Amino acid sequence: MARAILIVLDSFGIGHAPDAFGFGDEGADTLGHIAAACASGAGDREGLRQGPLRLPNLDRLGLGAAAASLSGTRPPGLDAELPIGLWGAAREVSRGKDTISGHWEIAGVPVRFAWGYFPPGPPSFPPALIEALVKEAGLPGILGDKAASGTEIIAELGEEHIRTGKPILYTSADSVMQIVAHEEHFGLELLYKVCAVARRLVDSLNIGRVIARPFVGETPETFQRTANRRDYAVPPPEPTLLDRVEAAGGRVFGIGKIGDIFAHRGVTEVLKAPGNDALVTATLEAMAAARDGDLVFTNLVDFDTSFGHRRDVPGYAEALEAFDARVPELLAALREDDLLILTADHGCDPTYRGSDHTREQVPILGYSLRLAGRAVGRRSTYADIGESVADWLGLPPGPYGRSFLEPDEAQSRVRPLAWSSAR
Repeated sequence: MARAILIVLDSFGIGHAPDAFGFGDEGADTLGHIAAACASGAGDREGLRQGPLRLPNLDRLGLGAAAASLSGTRPPGLDAELPIGLWGAAREVSRGKDTISGHWEIAGVPVRFAWGYFPPGPPSFPPALIEALVKEAGLPGILGDKAASGTEIIAELGEEHIRTGKPILYTSADSVMQIVAHEEHFGLELLYKVCAVARRLVDSLNIGRVIARPFVGETPETFQRTANRRDYAVPPPEPTLLDRVEAAGGRVFGIGKIGDIFAHRGVTEVLKAPGNDALVTATLEAMAAARDGDLVFTNLVDFDTSFGHRRDVPGYAEALEAFDARVPELLAALREDDLLILTADHGCDPTYRGSDHTREQVPILGYSLRLAGRAVGRRSTYADIGESVADWLGLPPGPYGRSFLEPDEAQSRVRPLAWSSAR
């Protein structure tokens, strides 16, 4: 019986979506602009990385071909002929370009309703909401109350937070309230308690997530966010791929923030880890433990939070190259009846204006020992990804997407090729 491994490279878009103009994102291209910057030398940083973008393993799976199917040209450095994976691209039909919308749609449930949002402010949050939060959580008050970069607002208000005991609240272009507090001076459990209260209070406003953002350090120079982030999300409105796997008797290994994104519905095993590299290792551990019928579902968050939002081109490029170097490990861990799919949930072009997500199409890169390489085309919804996983696992089809697997593909077999660990 089959298993599936689904890995989301958070924010790794490959070109603006047809409706990007409606989001102010026309021309955004996370992969293309990073590759162009690296080819021109703008992706260099002393002691970090140098030269053209090098992604030989992702390219052999079909990354360059997928990007070219959208723009007509390959990003610099991606020139592999005859990709050996399934390759293509998908556009989003959900009404937002946020993490929850992207992941839910990947899992077969597009977001057809409109999220609630907070204005950039200050103030961003309704006074009645803050009054209720302060009272119910027993707070001395709050700081921030505006749209901001997470790292910048900690540098700005972290010392005042430590001195006063007031948590820092901020928002962004997403449907989100983010609550920042020091792990030691404020306390991690108290931060989680405050976020749980906030989650209940924002339900009536249709806010997608409340995020706990703990940090450590004593000065702006030493402040650093930790891996103890926790997302308090609303549950999906319908059964997702994860629910369907669980209902069929399979297990779902949620790696990273997957459990939080789905409000822990359908996630039977949770593995957390700090950073992309550790999350890949956790994915390999889950693959070793997974049984027939199981789904391993991973989010690699660093691409988005550490590099996309911070508009760090060299950092994003290095993170892509570091992941590419570990692709051979993932391929080597596959069993004969496994399907691996690599994709993304939205874009976050580090060369684009502002610091928000960008409305982009995402890559579909699939591989199995039983599948010959071919194009799967430009898919009209991310839900086709989840439906292909469901098809592979033998689950009945869902209502929104369509599998890109052909009926006889599971019966074919191709010889696996050697994979490169060069960076």
